[in-house]
Amino acid sequence: MTSASHREGLQLRSLVKSNGELEVSLLPVATPEPGSSEVIVRIEAAPINPSDLGLLFGPADLNTIRRTGTATAPLITAQVSEAGLRAVAGRLDASLPVGNEGAGVVVAAGGAPAAQALLGKTVAVLGGAMYSQYRCVPVEQCLVLPAGATPAQGASSFVNPLTALGMVETMRREGHRALVHTAAASNLGQMLNRICIKDGIPLVNIVRKPEQAVLLRNTGAVHVCDTSTESFVADLTEALAATGATIAFDAIGGGRLAGQILGAMEAAINRSAKEYSRYGSSVLKQVYIYGSLDTGPTELVRNFGMTWAIGGWLLFPFMQKLGAEAVAALKARVARELTTTFASHYSGELSLGEVLDPTLIARYAKRATGEKFLVNPGKGLS
Repeated sequence: MTSASHREGLQLRSLVKSNGELEVSLLPVATPEPGSSEVIVRIEAAPINPSDLGLLFGPADLNTIRRTGTATAPLITAQVSEAGLRAVAGRLDASLPVGNEGAGVVVAAGGAPAAQALLGKTVAVLGGAMYSQYRCVPVEQCLVLPAGATPAQGASSFVNPLTALGMVETMRREGHRALVHTAAASNLGQMLNRICIKDGIPLVNIVRKPEQAVLLRNTGAVHVCDTSTESFVADLTEALAATGATIAFDAIGGGRLAGQILGAMEAAINRSAKEYSRYGSSVLKQVYIYGSLDTGPTELVRNFGMTWAIGGWLLFPFMQKLGAEAVAALKARVARELTTTFASHYSGELSLGEVLDPTLIARYAKRATGEKFLVNPGKGLS
């Protein structure tokens, strides 16, 4: 086994206490010796995804953030309401590492040939706790990046690319021919748009601002519907009639949007109906909720017949259902198209300490379109 010269590194951790206080801290942690089929990766880039923000801050009120601690051991605290504590009851008083995915260089490896083959390689990694300077992970959680690719280019190789590809794969496996996506101007949404253009799949993009609609149209999107316009439902119905989309992936979750999509699907389908049925069309209309940008109740107005479904969709259960061979094929595509279809762009790079800067938190936690940040755990180190 090859050994790394550093066995202890800093790691960002989040703790929601049962007394209603959030603590996010930067702590030194020991890096374990790699097992036979494990490697140690020096993490050099890790994105801040919405799912990471959910673990990092939980339901805390970010208006109550205070920074304490020291320059070398910073700490931020914030208040969590009683309702918020109930929502995260399963994680109370447990200190959790943060960061779903990242990329870096393999600096040590176990004895297995597959592990040894990764020594010195730049890899993307999926496995949690990526806001760390070092991570020990199984070989199968690594994706070797193409020659010349940087950790920053490979940092977002898993969550958004595999989610977008998973949506397309779900569409195909469930017998649909086109799809709908909300929050479509997001990094993920733009990636899905590129996939659908490349693969010739009709896509209906739903956004909430005129400038987001312009952004997508400028990148080749054909069907873009803006929820802020008075004609939104009519525009959506037209787009659904043109594409035949009967499956949607909704990042919003709460509010009326999921129901509006189902209603517009039904209206589009009924344009070609040969006869009336009081039970509505017999075509299945499916909405999968995969996010919670709106944490309120999901509101349905039952104007879409009886053949419909709403369910949850998450990447990791989908990958388990898909199987290792099919997942490997999706990962291989991500690697091939890393700097084109699956390219991610960042508006800033933060050190681990800067993640705990209240001024910067106000910026990266607002989830604004085009405001995706990258964490570099080695930044600022001598």
